Amino acid sequence: MAKQTTIASSVTLKGVGIHTGEEVTMTFKPASANHGYAFQRIDLEGNPIIEALAQHVADTKRGTSLQKNGVTIQTSEHVLAALVGCEVDNVLIELNASEPPIMDGSSKFFVEAIDKVGIQELDAERYEYIVKENITYTDEETGSEITLLPADNYEVTTMVDFGTKVLGTQNASLKKLSQFKKEFANARTFSFLHELENLLSSGLIKGGDLNNAIVYVDKELSEETMGRLRKAFNKKSISVKPNGILDNLTLHYPNEAARHKLLDVIGDLALIGTRIRGKVIASKPGHGINTQFAKKMAKIIKEEKRKYVPNYDLNAEPALDVNQIMDILPHRPPFLLVDKILEISDKHVVAVKSVTMNEPFFQGHFPGQPVMPGVLQIEAMAQAGGVLVLNSVPDPENYLTFFMKIENAKFKHPVVPGDTLVFKLELLSPIRRGICHMQAYAYSRGRLTTEAEMMAQIVKKNQVKI
Repeated sequence: MAKQTTIASSVTLKGVGIHTGEEVTMTFKPASANHGYAFQRIDLEGNPIIEALAQHVADTKRGTSLQKNGVTIQTSEHVLAALVGCEVDNVLIELNASEPPIMDGSSKFFVEAIDKVGIQELDAERYEYIVKENITYTDEETGSEITLLPADNYEVTTMVDFGTKVLGTQNASLKKLSQFKKEFANARTFSFLHELENLLSSGLIKGGDLNNAIVYVDKELSEETMGRLRKAFNKKSISVKPNGILDNLTLHYPNEAARHKLLDVIGDLALIGTRIRGKVIASKPGHGINTQFAKKMAKIIKEEKRKYVPNYDLNAEPALDVNQIMDILPHRPPFLLVDKILEISDKHVVAVKSVTMNEPFFQGHFPGQPVMPGVLQIEAMAQAGGVLVLNSVPDPENYLTFFMKIENAKFKHPVVPGDTLVFKLELLSPIRRGICHMQAYAYSRGRLTTEAEMMAQIVKKNQVKI
């Protein structure tokens, strides 16, 4: 498997947001393995982070907008497409406004910024979802459809039909991601004149001009409309070219609209949160169906990951032995339920518990039919999570870990004497203010035994109030 990547150093771009017209500063910053893509609003109190995931999609009318806890990121797709096209896996995107700069309406300048600083390989394998069967999503109302087929690479084909003479039917295909930079990154966003008039009437596209959007003229231009356009774009004169677009702009490709739609598909499907090995065929794509398909794929991949049983070498030298665990956790026998830590990073932990008949709880649970209580399986996973979160502070012996919430706990198979439980916990969001939000799994005998979503908080011992 290939290694995950991030950018080698930070890089900053400045421009305006197409809808707000606000001056925007955006900085790409390196991120650790398994971080993925995330936006950070540094203009708001607490510098909130919104992970670039399909579950956070809030609106798709004029681009793909994300929202989490009331904080919004607008038009995320061009930035995300650039990251995917440059094969960067982990980046933090800092913004001092609600939307990235529109630049020229494509991903070109984002790609150039990433190329400027280069890519750095990380010491973690890249997970890739391999498509094994056809997966389809159809929007009956619009007639749009996206199908994902098995393939050797990540491929994308877009087929667009706008039902207008000025644009008509167009297709575009990307056979491998290495094509993206030269053949698709500079494909600019576009709009039809009637859409543009509605946006102007609504006070939107304040940062638009004739250099960051192709405008297709699908109706006769009245003098009143010409006047509004001259004012909106700050031009003394505006006319229509023979190919049906407003002047001051030359198409990069005859099928630039289809290429930009392909760019949008790549950006929107980045919200799946996982690399894909398969061929995407998108007929009449748009942000709505793109993100709905991303949600469907995220659900499918989550279910597959849940069923997947990782293989760990239980005889390998542990990252932390039981004595080192007790240096971190306050728990002691008989309530210490973690024997060793196999792996630990700032994002995940893998721990082991050997279940023997000597466990004191087997005396009463149950006589003649010993079964490990589910609550103690949860407790064991929580202790593993405690090692993860307490490992983030320099003096763990001065802290305690308290449960805040347990959700979606499921017990698949009973745990009995002789079983070896392997716990894997991954952060669902960065640790903030000592709060740790984790997805936890327990495996035994080659199958998933227990799973739960947990939230815990670390508190200094001298601040604990009973």
